Amino acid sequence: MSKPAATSASAPRRHGPMGRGPGSAMMPGEKAKDFKGSLKKLLRYLGKYKIHIFFVLLFAVLSTVFTIIGPKILGNATDELFQGIMGKITGTSDGIDFGAVGSILLWLVGLYIVSALFSYLQGYIMTGVSMKVTYNLRNDIIRKINRMPLSYFDRTSHGEVLSRVTNDVDTLSLTLNQSITQIITSTATFIGILVMMFSISWQMTLVALCIVPVALIFILVIVKHSQKYFKRQQEYLGHVNGHVEEMYGGHVVMKAFNGEENSVKDFETYNNTLYGSAWKSQFLSGLMMPVMNFVANLGYVAVCILGGWLATTGSLTVGGIQSFIQYVRQFTQPITQIANISNILQQTTAAAERVFEFLEEEEEVKENVLVHVTPDGDKDHDDSTANIKGSVQFAHVHFGYNPDKIIINDFSAVVEPGQKIAIVGPTGAGKTTMVKLLMRFYDVNEGAILIDGYDIRDFSRNDLRGLFGMVLQDTWLYNGTIRDNIRYGRLDATDDEIVAAAKAAQVDHFVRTLPGGYDMVLNEEASNVSQGQKQLLTIARAILSDPKILILDEATSSVDTRTEILIQKAMDNLMKGRTSFVIAHRLSTIKDADLILCMKDGDIVEQGTHEQLMEKNGFYANLYNSQFEKPPAVGHAAP
Repeated sequence: MSKPAATSASAPRRHGPMGRGPGSAMMPGEKAKDFKGSLKKLLRYLGKYKIHIFFVLLFAVLSTVFTIIGPKILGNATDELFQGIMGKITGTSDGIDFGAVGSILLWLVGLYIVSALFSYLQGYIMTGVSMKVTYNLRNDIIRKINRMPLSYFDRTSHGEVLSRVTNDVDTLSLTLNQSITQIITSTATFIGILVMMFSISWQMTLVALCIVPVALIFILVIVKHSQKYFKRQQEYLGHVNGHVEEMYGGHVVMKAFNGEENSVKDFETYNNTLYGSAWKSQFLSGLMMPVMNFVANLGYVAVCILGGWLATTGSLTVGGIQSFIQYVRQFTQPITQIANISNILQQTTAAAERVFEFLEEEEEVKENVLVHVTPDGDKDHDDSTANIKGSVQFAHVHFGYNPDKIIINDFSAVVEPGQKIAIVGPTGAGKTTMVKLLMRFYDVNEGAILIDGYDIRDFSRNDLRGLFGMVLQDTWLYNGTIRDNIRYGRLDATDDEIVAAAKAAQVDHFVRTLPGGYDMVLNEEASNVSQGQKQLLTIARAILSDPKILILDEATSSVDTRTEILIQKAMDNLMKGRTSFVIAHRLSTIKDADLILCMKDGDIVEQGTHEQLMEKNGFYANLYNSQFEKPPAVGHAAP
């Protein structure tokens, strides 16, 4: 079985400055690209909880029905009181029948208690559903991140991705819990109240209904204008988070280059846009209530006038008028609630759209299963990499981060198992790119890279990267103990093996001088140890992984000369019997390499041993000798 890749690059960097590419932001003020489509996807996501939502619907309707019946029963109590008082005045009865009134009120209290119980049950179930949806969305996002090609993160800032995992999912969680039950309750309330109003007086009901089209016109106008601001609000919340994360990760660099003022200006630009869009969206949303109250009051006045006239003609009792007025006051509430929910749904759908856009991003090419050929000629679909010896062949490799701009042109080389291969060349020659292709962080555009004759695209990525141990100039350590950071190279390693790897990497001595030793916790940036110490820890991690192929990209560039000599000895022992790729700018460290590949502009211009290349007196010789040349003296300016 393959081991976890002990690389400082195989796991993603948590922090650090990262530029924004053209695909990292949407156009300001852009409306949801597919409002209905995003809403359908969200409803489809809720589909697995159909039974739960059915009971939420049932309990919400029952709770609403019992609440709606209340005013009608209260009207009966009012009629009892009115008839009792009038009977006492006219002498036709002994007065108010308090027993009947008490019985009616007890029924009313019982109804409200049952209504509250059903309301509690539907809220309890819906909270569970919304939390499960949130949990599943976050799980889907984190799995998606692990399937995304690195090219996506090249053009998208960390903050943009984090915003979708945190802000957008939180928005969905908060609004799902409220919106779905509110829609059900408001709809049931609207229908129920309408039925009760017709049962009391159809004339007054028709008057009350006149406010509905007026209310709908206001709702549609407000929703139309507020949608774009809700969309922009979610966008720029992601930009603000991205900028803060970016500046925090590169805080030292920003301070060193006096970039505080520019950082603040950029933040203010994003923050001002966020403020403007949030203010407008909330202002328009806030208009809903006063507008609806104004419309409701107009209807309320009309109903009161008509109700008074009907009471004088004897067409309606006093209790009926009281009940109807209560229903009219409640009648506008579900309309207002639905209007408010429409705004919430816009925000929810905008957040859902961003989440589903991310989940539907193009993934890495589907992995294949490595096919082994048995001695009998049969093909055995076994993905074990235990028999890999470590030969590597670059066969006419062409590659470009942008397919229209190829930077590696017809790269070919053959590496035998156990050889030490040095890759040298000026900055931008394509050295690190070749390593990324070898680890299959990117796939070649043309040609192939073979390990023991197998195309690396026929390995699963986990198995392929399990063959490698990588140490980069750009170190990666995570928030955890030193012991755990070294163990990241091989998760099943014992404490004794960790200490042995630390000793081989010349790291054991300084670790024991730290407070807590191997149990000292590194912070998120590992800034509580020096850069050189971080480099030593990543080397210890690579040693522990015991890989078949080593990749060292300027692995000793951050340590002093004395430590470099000690590490070089440890690395020489580690590289014995293993295929090793060493990228170096200090050419004196790779003179003993079995093969040196000289790269320039994406091509191998020379290859051979150090002695062979020096004898050619060509590109490599010039590169090597330039290390020892003294810079020309700076002349004095003329007086």
